[in-house]
Amino acid sequence: MIFCKSGGCSAKLGPKVLSKVLSKLPKFEDENLLVGFDSSDDASVYKLTDDIAMIQTLDFFPPMVNDPYIFGQIAATNAVSDIYAMGGIVKTAQNIVCFPENEDLNILGQIMAGGASKIMEAGGILSGGHSVNDESIKYGLAVTGIVNPQKIYQNNTIELNDDLILTKPLGVGIIMAANSVGEASDEAMQKAIKSMTTLNKKTAEIMTDYDVHACTDVTGFGFICHLLEMVAKDYSVDVYADKLPIIKEALTYADNFLITSAGQRNRNFAGDRVSFADEISFAMQEVLFDPQTSGGLLISVNSKDSRSLVEEMQKADIDARIVGKVTNLNKYKINVM
Repeated sequence: MIFCKSGGCSAKLGPKVLSKVLSKLPKFEDENLLVGFDSSDDASVYKLTDDIAMIQTLDFFPPMVNDPYIFGQIAATNAVSDIYAMGGIVKTAQNIVCFPENEDLNILGQIMAGGASKIMEAGGILSGGHSVNDESIKYGLAVTGIVNPQKIYQNNTIELNDDLILTKPLGVGIIMAANSVGEASDEAMQKAIKSMTTLNKKTAEIMTDYDVHACTDVTGFGFICHLLEMVAKDYSVDVYADKLPIIKEALTYADNFLITSAGQRNRNFAGDRVSFADEISFAMQEVLFDPQTSGGLLISVNSKDSRSLVEEMQKADIDARIVGKVTNLNKYKINVM
């Protein structure tokens, strides 16, 4: 049993705490640093040549499932997702491991084997790593990718009248919370695991042919807080609750208050910047704040391209939906209706 009840992206520091810490760090000036931590983007991007920029990202967390191989797959799928969110290609990865020396090393071997399988599927090379003797298990990867400097997707470059597309169902964190107390069904767990172990590679490949203005992946800050990062100062966003892809069992579990503390941190951070229509239930709100592990991409695309993009993704077995629209700035940054 390697289960950790605060595993996956639910283990992240809350957005309010993290933003406060990052605001104290010095700003680094370098004309080749195209994307740094000041924009709360998915990864950093450093220009090497006129045609090649390096994307760097790092992600690791405690287990949220009992199967070590599947945990390794989830962690690796989550770690490489930032590369895809920036429009890049995965090249190399290195393991980050915290593991008790007195634990069965076969468990660690299975975790790393699961991670290696997903790096291979992503087309990357596992090139090393670092390990620490720790009381609790944690695993993830530092990943490097490449991208054309002229074709980087950032998370805060949306444009007026863009459509918003989400490519994986929400509710994973709530299902993991239900599972921690023995309340999640096998069917719900299988849906969650399938989502968490599905690379965003095909999604990223398809969207390069369309007029995409911004992109992020939905992880520990949940749909709402990641969307807040996307909304530029001059815009608001309408969200269509009935169009969102959701693992249906998550709504039932949320209605029974099987929710996460990370979700509450996300709700507190969003504060009065979000408006919910009267018909939006408590359970639906919780799903929108729910921390996702290895979630889908949230894409802001020119409305003339959105339907064609969704149709092509759906043909590729990607559960993509148009879930919102960028509007002129109004009282709330996000309006869920």
